[in-house]
Amino acid sequence: MERKEIEARVNEFLIEEMEIEADVIRDEALLKDDLGLDSLDFVDIVVIVEKTFGFKIKPEEMANVLTVKEFYDYIESKVRG
Repeated sequence: MERKEIEARVNEFLIEEMEIEADVIRDEALLKDDLGLDSLDFVDIVVIVEKTFGFKIKPEEMANVLTVKEFYDYIESKVRG
Protein backbone atom coordinates (compact mmCIF):
# COMPACT_ATOMS: atom_id res chain seq x y z
CA MET A 1 0.00 0.00 0.00
CA GLU A 2 1.36 3.38 -1.03
CA ARG A 3 1.84 6.27 1.40
CA LYS A 4 -0.77 8.39 -0.41
CA GLU A 5 -3.37 5.65 -0.02
CA ILE A 6 -2.59 5.33 3.70
CA GLU A 7 -2.96 9.09 4.14
CA ALA A 8 -6.22 9.12 2.16
CA ARG A 9 -7.74 6.31 4.23
CA VAL A 10 -6.67 7.88 7.52
CA ASN A 11 -8.01 11.29 6.48
CA GLU A 12 -11.26 9.70 5.33
CA PHE A 13 -12.01 8.08 8.70
CA LEU A 14 -10.85 11.14 10.64
CA ILE A 15 -13.33 13.25 8.66
CA GLU A 16 -16.21 10.77 8.48
CA GLU A 17 -15.97 8.86 11.75
CA MET A 18 -14.30 11.39 14.05
CA GLU A 19 -16.07 14.39 12.44
CA ILE A 20 -12.87 16.40 12.08
CA GLU A 21 -12.79 19.26 9.60
CA ALA A 22 -10.56 18.44 6.62
CA ASP A 23 -8.67 21.73 6.82
CA VAL A 24 -7.25 20.97 10.29
CA ILE A 25 -5.75 17.64 9.20
CA ARG A 26 -2.15 18.62 8.51
CA ASP A 27 1.10 16.71 9.03
CA GLU A 28 2.10 18.86 12.00
CA ALA A 29 -1.36 18.85 13.64
CA LEU A 30 -1.39 17.36 17.13
CA LEU A 31 -3.88 14.52 17.47
CA LYS A 32 -5.09 15.62 20.90
CA ASP A 33 -4.66 19.39 20.92
CA ASP A 34 -5.35 20.32 17.28
CA LEU A 35 -7.77 17.58 16.27
CA GLY A 36 -9.43 17.38 19.68
CA LEU A 37 -9.18 13.60 19.97
CA ASP A 38 -9.62 12.15 23.45
CA SER A 39 -9.03 8.71 24.94
CA LEU A 40 -12.44 7.42 23.83
CA ASP A 41 -11.74 8.60 20.28
CA PHE A 42 -8.46 6.66 20.34
CA VAL A 43 -10.36 3.48 21.23
CA ASP A 44 -12.53 4.00 18.14
CA ILE A 45 -9.47 4.80 16.03
CA VAL A 46 -7.77 1.56 17.12
CA VAL A 47 -10.79 -0.45 15.96
CA ILE A 48 -11.01 1.42 12.65
CA VAL A 49 -7.27 1.09 11.93
CA GLU A 50 -7.28 -2.62 12.77
CA LYS A 51 -10.23 -3.22 10.41
CA THR A 52 -8.94 -0.93 7.65
CA PHE A 53 -5.28 -1.90 7.64
CA GLY A 54 -5.37 -5.42 9.11
CA PHE A 55 -2.93 -5.20 12.01
CA LYS A 56 -3.21 -4.94 15.80
CA ILE A 57 -2.20 -1.71 17.49
CA LYS A 58 -0.18 -1.99 20.67
CA PRO A 59 -1.03 0.90 23.02
CA GLU A 60 2.59 1.32 24.07
CA GLU A 61 3.58 1.87 20.42
CA MET A 62 0.97 4.59 20.02
CA ALA A 63 2.12 6.41 23.16
CA ASN A 64 4.74 8.40 21.23
CA VAL A 65 2.50 9.17 18.25
CA LEU A 66 1.57 12.82 18.73
CA THR A 67 1.06 14.31 15.26
CA VAL A 68 -0.87 13.35 12.16
CA LYS A 69 2.42 12.70 10.31
CA GLU A 70 3.63 10.39 13.09
CA PHE A 71 0.29 8.56 12.85
CA TYR A 72 0.75 8.10 9.08
CA ASP A 73 4.34 6.96 9.70
CA TYR A 74 3.24 4.45 12.34
CA ILE A 75 0.60 2.92 10.07
CA GLU A 76 2.98 2.84 7.11
CA SER A 77 5.63 1.03 9.19
CA LYS A 78 3.07 -1.60 10.24
CA VAL A 79 1.56 -2.07 6.78
CA ARG A 80 4.96 -2.44 5.12
CA GLY A 81 6.29 -4.57 7.96
